[in-house]
Amino acid sequence: MHVEGHCAEGGSCGDRLAFSWRRSTARGYTARVLTFFVVRMILPRYHIAPSRIPGAGKGLFLDEPVARGRLVTAPDDIRKVYKFNEIEALPDAHALLAATVRWFEDRYTVSPEWPDECYINHSFSPCGLWHLGFVFALDDLAPGTEITVDYRHLLAPGQEEDFRDATTGQAIVGYSWAQSLTASTAQLQTLIASPKFEQSAVDCG
Repeated sequence: MHVEGHCAEGGSCGDRLAFSWRRSTARGYTARVLTFFVVRMILPRYHIAPSRIPGAGKGLFLDEPVARGRLVTAPDDIRKVYKFNEIEALPDAHALLAATVRWFEDRYTVSPEWPDECYINHSFSPCGLWHLGFVFALDDLAPGTEITVDYRHLLAPGQEEDFRDATTGQAIVGYSWAQSLTASTAQLQTLIASPKFEQSAVDCG
């Protein structure tokens, strides 16, 4: 069972970045915001459609099956990372924090240009594992599956999302780096230790 979240302002968890981009443009920050550039590859075929999360906006859905342990997204063309305090010091920090994702330790990417992978929504029981900017399939995923990850890996330590989990009403609070790396590494180890992963890896060449 998924335990998903939804955003304030009536959008999906992913739409939080879209709101940031619109706000930043409206406030005259277009030139500054466009200097932030992050691209991640979405490997399987997919489409963007209304999320199945109650009260949410759009989500990212698979158009083909993805085997357990295979990659769904991967970082690409990451031109710069920032320390969290560097982002907080910017005059448009409030808007940019909504578009900020932890990659490793105290280093964050900012992606207000709104690529499609930003439609990946939050879940406390996700179908995707966020690990160092990669998203792995936690199970065999059928076409039509909406991709979700646990946003606690993406936030700064102790940072609380501006929305709560839609099912439980619980706050979504960022893990420490040690908590995030320990949890995601353990899950990844479980994935790659399975016979299904070995066969999937053979298929990759």
